[in-house]
Parts: sequence; C-alpha cells; structure tokens
Amino acid sequence: MKKIIVLLAIALISFSNYAQNSIFDKFEDMDDVTTVVVTQEAFKMLAKFKSGGEEGAEYFDMVKGLNSFRVFTTENSEIAKQMSDVVSNYLKSNKLVELMRVKDKDSNVKIYVKSGKDDDHVSELLMYVGGIEKYNNEIKAESVILSLTGDIDLNKISKLTEAHIPNSGIEVKKQ
Repeated sequence: MKKIIVLLAIALISFSNYAQNSIFDKFEDMDDVTTVVVTQEAFKMLAKFKSGGEEGAEYFDMVKGLNSFRVFTTENSEIAKQMSDVVSNYLKSNKLVELMRVKDKDSNVKIYVKSGKDDDHVSELLMYVGGIEKYNNEIKAESVILSLTGDIDLNKISKLTEAHIPNSGIEVKKQ
C-alpha cells in the first residue's frame, strides 16, 4: 500500500511539473507561431564546454542551473489573443511577481519572476510582449512569450552584465 501511495505521489508531482512547463507548448504546433525551445539536456551539454576564461566559466555556471528556455512569437492576431489569455491565466495561477513593464507606442513588454531558493535566485523569468505594429499601412498584432526556468542566480547575471556594460549603473538589488 505504501508503494502505491509513493508511486501515485511521484506521478502527481511529475504531472504537475509537466503541466506547468507545457502550458505554453500548445503554441509550438501552430502554423503561424515561430518557436525556439532549448531543453535542460542542451544546457547540461553546454555546461560541459568550459572555455573562454573566467567569464566563460561564469556563463557556464549560470547555464548549468537552467531547465528550459522557450520563445513563442506570432503575428497572427487570433493567436496573439490566445497568447495574451494564456499568459493572464498563467499569472493568476502561479506566484510570479511583476518585475517591470515598458510601453512603447502600441507595444507592451511585461517581465515577471518567480522567487527561487533565496533572495539571490529566481526559478522562473517570464516575458510577454504584446502590441500592434504597422508595416506598409498593414496592421499586424505581434506577441512574444519568453519563458526561462531553472535556478537563475541574480548575482551571476549582475556580474556578467557589469562585465559587458561597464559603468552602466545596472545592478540587481536584493528585495
């Protein structure tokens, strides 16, 4: 009986993790959606190639904690509406907090994070871009969903950002 309960618990945990990771995957098979998916196995493989000096090692230390990277984009207005709805529902059912938002003309960019194991880590970064663009007098709705999950160390991101943008004033502060 204990074995059945343990197996059931493991199955439910696995299913809930799969469901959380795959909520956006329904867009992957749609014709008018461009998709990029990088899996945990790819990150593990990248982490084995330690070259590029100290900075390269920092990148690889950061990468080895990542689980997935997913990007979905579309210019189809019906799919863009579906993406907006899915992101809204996802935000309601998950503990993500808004990190920032940017409005530029008719486009909106919103970035959310989910807390990690401590104040220096986040377990998920979600970016949603929605808006309307005009191309040659033709109006196109464009949406982008970017999801990055794993153990994301804000200190490493800050250090790498400072290395590439010296004196930028950009720093990640603990909340």
